[in-house]
Amino acid sequence: MRSAAPAPRVIAVVGPTAAGKSDLGVHLARQLGGEVVNADSMQLYRGMDIGTAKLPEEERGGIAHHLLDIWEVTEAASVAEYQRLARAEIDRLLAEGRTPVLVGGSGLYVRGAIDALEFPGTDPEVRARLEAELEERGSGALHARLAVADPDAARAILPGNGRRVVRALEVIEITGKPFTANLPGHDAVYDTVQIGVDVARPELDERIALRVDRMWEAGLVDEVRALEARGLREGRTASRALGYQQVLAALAGECTEDEARAETVRATKRFARRQDSWFRRDPRVHWLSGAAADREELPGRALALVERPVTA
Repeated sequence: MRSAAPAPRVIAVVGPTAAGKSDLGVHLARQLGGEVVNADSMQLYRGMDIGTAKLPEEERGGIAHHLLDIWEVTEAASVAEYQRLARAEIDRLLAEGRTPVLVGGSGLYVRGAIDALEFPGTDPEVRARLEAELEERGSGALHARLAVADPDAARAILPGNGRRVVRALEVIEITGKPFTANLPGHDAVYDTVQIGVDVARPELDERIALRVDRMWEAGLVDEVRALEARGLREGRTASRALGYQQVLAALAGECTEDEARAETVRATKRFARRQDSWFRRDPRVHWLSGAAADREELPGRALALVERPVTA
């Protein structure tokens, strides 16, 4: 018996990319008799291994990992479908008396798994019309319309993210309500402890640059080339993944490989800041230092947090 305190039902390890979430998730799953449930939207895709920093089999410590490699790169991501799959895994593990350890930096996917969040449906005609307009006029024009219809959503969605702008406008048209009205409060459907892995920006930026270098050395360009043959360029979601989008541009002759590499570093740093901002807005996240100086202490601190009663 580890503790007389009741164990939380679900653990979520969250935070920005390159913070060290994957290793911590494996450690907690091993110590708590649990299994890992992926909450990284791009690790759901088959074959997208190097560029998503998917933990290799030999580094998973014998811990089962779920919801990896389930979609083809031609499929559009669906957080509603992910929610259904993630909750099925969580419910199964809980029924078996095992601890689900949700690991990932895709904020909406984490919220979809553990919080009371309902996703509005889609209307193929509305979606097709908006996507045609996106193709014709560009994301900036649609973002300007979103800024009028739902200023809060426009502030939260980057003007260049055409896919999300289209989705926000679609939801507004379907529901007659602002897109932000469909975003959740902090109402959990599971007894969950969320652990945020905190790394200061200068160190995190160094880690990101090193990770991108290692991805290139590990064969990211060849991985993208192979996935291109399987339809990656036509995949609305997968083709925009960090690293993959940049390499596709290089393969198309739109930039050099060195330029693609440098842009991957810049884009990943920007993305890490957005991830951090997302999770900081959730008061239920308990932040622990994942800095190099605290790396040895992090697993023990996380386990101690999990094993004692925690108030949100």
